[in-house]
Amino acid sequence: MLTLTQTDRMALTQVPALPVLAVIAVRFAYLIALWSFRHRTRKTLATLPAHALDDIGMSPRQATLESRKWFWRP
Repeated sequence: MLTLTQTDRMALTQVPALPVLAVIAVRFAYLIALWSFRHRTRKTLATLPAHALDDIGMSPRQATLESRKWFWRP
């Protein structure tokens, strides 16, 4: 599971010692990892039964709406 804190995000944006291409590569890798995480979690959310959705505090409608989002949408 990929969870980045505010500190992690700040570290990714404030890397002055690296060359420009390296900074771009790190940001691109972060974006790909974030999109992959969203895709996996939304795919899993779509398969959860109603009692599991109750456990996480979501209605079936909310879960359906969230799971239909594209991976690049927050």
